[in-house]
Amino acid sequence: MRNLISLILFSAIVLLLSSCHDLNLSPLSSGSTESWYSSADEIRLAVNKAYQSDFLLMDGQYDENNSDWSDDTMYRQTLLAFQNATLDAQNSLTRRRWINNFKLISKMNAVINKYQRAISNGASENEIMPYVGEAYFFRARAYGELLYHFGDVPYYTDDIDITTAKNMSRTDKNEVAQHMNEDFDKAASLLPTSYSGDQRATRGAALAFKARYNLYLGNFAIAADAAKQVMDMGIYKLEANYAQLFLPTTTSSPEFIFIMPRSISAKLNVLDAGYVRNYIPRNQGGWACYDPTWDLLAAYTCSDGLPIDKSPLFNPHDPFKNRDPRCSMSIVAFGSEYMDYIYDPSPKAKEVKQVSTGKMVYNNDTRANKFYASFNGLVWRKYADESWITTNGYQSENPKIMMRYADVLLMYAESKIELNQIDQSVLDAMNSVRARAYGVDKSEVDKYPAFSIKPQKEMRYDLRIERRMELAGEHLRYADIIRWKIAPDAFSKKCMMLVDPSNLNALYEAGNWFWGKTPKIDENGIADFSELEAAGMCMPASERKWDDRQYLWPIPSAEIEINPNMKQNPGY
Repeated sequence: MRNLISLILFSAIVLLLSSCHDLNLSPLSSGSTESWYSSADEIRLAVNKAYQSDFLLMDGQYDENNSDWSDDTMYRQTLLAFQNATLDAQNSLTRRRWINNFKLISKMNAVINKYQRAISNGASENEIMPYVGEAYFFRARAYGELLYHFGDVPYYTDDIDITTAKNMSRTDKNEVAQHMNEDFDKAASLLPTSYSGDQRATRGAALAFKARYNLYLGNFAIAADAAKQVMDMGIYKLEANYAQLFLPTTTSSPEFIFIMPRSISAKLNVLDAGYVRNYIPRNQGGWACYDPTWDLLAAYTCSDGLPIDKSPLFNPHDPFKNRDPRCSMSIVAFGSEYMDYIYDPSPKAKEVKQVSTGKMVYNNDTRANKFYASFNGLVWRKYADESWITTNGYQSENPKIMMRYADVLLMYAESKIELNQIDQSVLDAMNSVRARAYGVDKSEVDKYPAFSIKPQKEMRYDLRIERRMELAGEHLRYADIIRWKIAPDAFSKKCMMLVDPSNLNALYEAGNWFWGKTPKIDENGIADFSELEAAGMCMPASERKWDDRQYLWPIPSAEIEINPNMKQNPGY
């Protein structure tokens, strides 16, 4: 297990550099720091390393099912350490985040400190400086990740010797944040607004991530300003169709600000059968074990804009009817066609129609037939389509969307709300996102539940629900819960599922399918299923727990053991 010291020194000993321009990082070649960085090609290759999935995702290419530590997803009855309040300094995911971020920092420090070699050797400054801008961008993003997960972290920008490394202490997070913002600003000044053909970091990406990490850190004025700069660039806009945005065929969009490409033909960042089968229903050959939660389904407002326990439009027996359109665009609605089958998890549906043949077939997606069908009856629609199976052989090449314009609009609105600067620009940002979901322009306020100016507390609630609906399944809910300090509510709830298969028919015959009662929604937009559980209408798949120490992650134990000045976060 590498510790921070070895990671810092690693960059001074050897760099693993890609030999491919398309960012496919295999095979790798190595170069000595004594002679490397002496040409534009060497600078480019050094920066290309930052586009490796380990550095973009920070927790490994195949950990996406595990990185959404939130109340939006469930993996059958399994709880991760974080969800069970047993996170410790040995946790592999938190350790990878620490290691990969510091590896990236060391690599980008080397580029920033040594790029002048290439210019001295005659390389064009116009060609070199955008790569240097990328290095500033990736260094800033790495520090942003570290700050909001770990708090105070060691800050360094130079190569350092082993004695210094062994005695580094943690730098105050406010100081690190200031340096992070300086790096983002430097990146924005050096990066182009777009590339022709390549999908690399741009000025918009630098400003958008500056907005994200300052929002996470509570620096709302800085976040609002950075988001507004992205909006004022005039080059990004919302994709017309929300559902289309997430399909494998959508490899570029005016809404994309920063993505990680995937390609089956190029063998680049592909999500394999293990991921795909976890995601899709059993009728399609999947396992349906990584699913949206009942908590998420309950969070979508009705088409009148009201929560389900306040709206006269909500029917707990038909929970997808009269809901925000993003509900059925993200979660497969009962009775709808999905990947050539009608999806119906109810116990009455022992058979379902296969659309391509028109024939009724055995239904593997009801627990009345198959015990390991989705434990809560829900499966994801967002991201998946039939090509995952028919064309790609249970592989996914959807681009990983790291930043999109809708998030920028909502970050701007949230920052302005927290500053209590609620004006028409806030409404425009929020209404643009909501109107797109309904397929109309934000000016057509009679065709969707438009936002209006309210007191700060009510605007805060509306914004938070809008974020949850818009960004479901995009691995952003965790950071929202943490910075809003609602974890004791969100993570102290039972994760609910259907009753045992042997009791499903009785539940259905009693008229209690899908939900026998409408769950209550609290002041944080979180559903309470305790009445349904008490009435025998559902059962817990697991019971999440929460400990306030987990607002910060633990420093990996190896760092504490080797460095007497590296102090652990409280409670670990």
